[in-house]
Amino acid sequence: MITRTRVCFVAAMMTVFLSCAQGKTTVKKQVYGKLPDGTPVDLYIMSEGRFEAHVTNYGGYLVSLNVPDRNGKSEDVVLGFDDFEGYYSNTTHKGTAFLGPIVGRYANRIAGGKFTLDGKEYSLVVNNGPNAIHGGPHGFHTVLWNGKLIPDGVELTYLSKDGEEGYPGNLSIAVRYTLSKGALTIDYSATTDKDTILNLTNHTYFNLNGNGRGDILNHYLTLNASRFTWADANLVPTGELKSVEQTPLDFRKSRRIGERIDSDYEPLRIAGGYDQNWVIDGGGNDLTEAAEVYEQTSGRVLRMETDQPGVQVYTGNFFDGTLKGKGGAIYQKRAGLCLETQHFPDSPHHANFPTTELKPGEKFHRVTVFRFSTR
Repeated sequence: MITRTRVCFVAAMMTVFLSCAQGKTTVKKQVYGKLPDGTPVDLYIMSEGRFEAHVTNYGGYLVSLNVPDRNGKSEDVVLGFDDFEGYYSNTTHKGTAFLGPIVGRYANRIAGGKFTLDGKEYSLVVNNGPNAIHGGPHGFHTVLWNGKLIPDGVELTYLSKDGEEGYPGNLSIAVRYTLSKGALTIDYSATTDKDTILNLTNHTYFNLNGNGRGDILNHYLTLNASRFTWADANLVPTGELKSVEQTPLDFRKSRRIGERIDSDYEPLRIAGGYDQNWVIDGGGNDLTEAAEVYEQTSGRVLRMETDQPGVQVYTGNFFDGTLKGKGGAIYQKRAGLCLETQHFPDSPHHANFPTTELKPGEKFHRVTVFRFSTR
């Protein structure tokens, strides 16, 4: 079994090892880098007409996503790095930007890095001030997953051992990326041999005008959400579910993201912009359209569907112009938009939130779909 072995960069892309096709989608596997012991790190390329998605089994990063504009011109619409060395260097740096990985065991924040389950207190690795965030410094974004070609995409699997980053239980996880009919689907499933908590997401930054092409302030956002989780000064929920009515967080009708992002409103002041968890209306059960993003220049439309109960909308408020991305792009403040479908942050401390507990004999299963079109 492949472990959390550190990796080194291989400068050149290697020979295609395997490919398969199902319907109109072709999937290929290439070597993207190598472990010190020579074990390859792979890149999976899914192609369907003018759509193409690249995923690596290191951290499960969505490396690129080419999507056509209204004139049929395909461009990469996600932020990232030019090569494997960029991802590895950023992942192992204290200021990890999370440019497109699978995040877990617990996406977002857990207050104090502690939680109690079955009467036992567990201590996690603290990596966000006093809190734990995104599974810890050695979370799922830093591990080498096992990859397997499947129809229309790739299945990534990983065994997170009991005690990893402080979380209980041996957790077996499978994440499937598939590309079909202009939609990228991420399908998460997991089982455990011991009571544990789990909250998985993907942390891709989108810019529908194209990677490195300015900020996302002129993107139009619609959210199917009437409430959000009120948070404290550390961006940890207090447990209160607050209405978006008459606040800058009301996106029930399409609004330009930059229209109210700098409003004098406490959640925006604390976060430096949008970085809140919205409660999806009717979410948490069946697949529901939770968000739509529209960019006028390209005409690209992104509709996001999920069966998760919440979505963290983050506008890249902490980019400061020091991070160099794909094509030499310098990522300035608000260079990208994240739509992190999830259970609510800090759920183990709030009985009124949907539970994130997973028990032996149960199966965790969640799906998020990013569906693209133009207008």
